[in-house]
Amino acid sequence: MQFVSTRVITGDVARLVDFYERATAVSATWANEDFAELRTGSATLAIGSTRTVPLFAPGSARPADNHSVILEFLVDDVDGVYENLSGFVEDFVNEPTTMPWGNRTLLLRDPDGNLVNFFTPVTPAAIARSARPTGPAR
Repeated sequence: MQFVSTRVITGDVARLVDFYERATAVSATWANEDFAELRTGSATLAIGSTRTVPLFAPGSARPADNHSVILEFLVDDVDGVYENLSGFVEDFVNEPTTMPWGNRTLLLRDPDGNLVNFFTPVTPAAIARSARPTGPAR
């Protein structure tokens, strides 16, 4: 089995795609106006319209209602990401902070209120964990 993507349902696909393209410097591939994907070397962030939800099961997903998932992006320089996104991101949850497990993290909310974490491993143990493709959660 392969875990291949996370899909975020939104009421405004273009707005959310624009946000993630700017925040990640990854260009989206659009299937149609209701669905786009941002593909990285290790995972895909899919963004789908609320109009796609009934195709799966009506009412099974609601936009801007996430209170349990954090989307995480491994970056080379979390402080540089913070500098780049200052003035663009409206809701920083924290500024770059080094966590007890050795990652320097930047937590923010996307335009729909979803939590997004950009992180850079900074301790030897955290760097070693991030190098393993099947390593523990960060």
